[in-house]
Amino acid sequence: MTTLRDLLNWIEPALAWLPPSVVGLAMLSVAVLGALLLQAFIARIADRLVRERHPFLSNLAARSRGPARLALVIIAVRIALPAAPFDPGVVLVFGRLLSVSIVALMGWIAIIAIEIAASFYLRRFRIDVEDNLLARKHVTQVQLLKRTVETMVVIITLAAGLMVFDAVRQYGVSLFASAGAAGLVLGFAARPVLSNLIAGVQLAVTQPIRIDDAVIVENEWGWIEEITATYVVIRVWDWRRLVVPLSHFIEKPFQNWTREGSSLIGTAFIYVDYRAPVDRIREQLSAIVKASSRWDGRVINLQVTDAKERTLELRCLASAASAGLAFELRCEIREKLVAFLQKEHPEALPRERADLSVDDTVVALAAANGGSAKRAAPRREASKARNN
Repeated sequence: MTTLRDLLNWIEPALAWLPPSVVGLAMLSVAVLGALLLQAFIARIADRLVRERHPFLSNLAARSRGPARLALVIIAVRIALPAAPFDPGVVLVFGRLLSVSIVALMGWIAIIAIEIAASFYLRRFRIDVEDNLLARKHVTQVQLLKRTVETMVVIITLAAGLMVFDAVRQYGVSLFASAGAAGLVLGFAARPVLSNLIAGVQLAVTQPIRIDDAVIVENEWGWIEEITATYVVIRVWDWRRLVVPLSHFIEKPFQNWTREGSSLIGTAFIYVDYRAPVDRIREQLSAIVKASSRWDGRVINLQVTDAKERTLELRCLASAASAGLAFELRCEIREKLVAFLQKEHPEALPRERADLSVDDTVVALAAANGGSAKRAAPRREASKARNN
């Protein structure tokens, strides 16, 4: 810092032939440039020391690079400002800007500290493994709370930055003093944002949904891909993205297939004729499921769940380790059971039945003509047409 002051004291007489405002800007520019060079030098040394040995510290240094640069710039400008030949009004403006910059720096540091703490806490949890229920619980909770706290930090930082200026402070005081109808209007206008923020806190505590949960929302089946401070992104089975407000999961019902565990029982319905050999189909279902790599070894069952006018309804049950595997196992059961019936028991496939009756006149006419009832019937119909 002493070197910087000496440099500034040398610059001012050297540029005395220029207007004072230009000299002041030149001194501030030199101070900012020196701060940036110093930060780049320190960052390079820190990166070389921790790049390979300490990945977490390297990530920490990379994240803190921006706040460190801003902090050094603020310090440099604060040192150079008293030595710069500015008018008192200009110095006052720069002082206010420095105050706002310090408030922004504190908010920035707070947000980075929150992100680093969340990353450090979640290092031991992995959601890319099969049994990831506990990991998804902690990841969802930390992400929701982190985004809620970050939103609050941003609001507080903006409010503190605006209160630096006297005009804004007086306006804020008068606004709070006359809070009435204006407060109601502001409350109604901010209701969607506030309701989503409150819903985010409720979701973080109660956790009706978590990251990577399999859900059915608005008749769409998919996985929870992202939970932000105001909305949830659901990755639908056909790769579409369904964006739903957070408040939806508090106010409306939905299906969560992986609330307490990732294992699910898949259901596949098969419709067969009344002559279908149910026991043989049950044996084939057991063979299909046991040979499948998607089965988790827990549940196999086949039941006749309904007897309709023309078909029997067979419900096939089989369990899998996750919602995606359960869906694939259901499709495999349908495909292979239909192929089995087509090959081994075609009489078991659904079919239409009808009773045909032939009256005595048609039979007598057919016997007199020496033909069958099928040949006599068209003649009788043609005779009726001619008579009409």
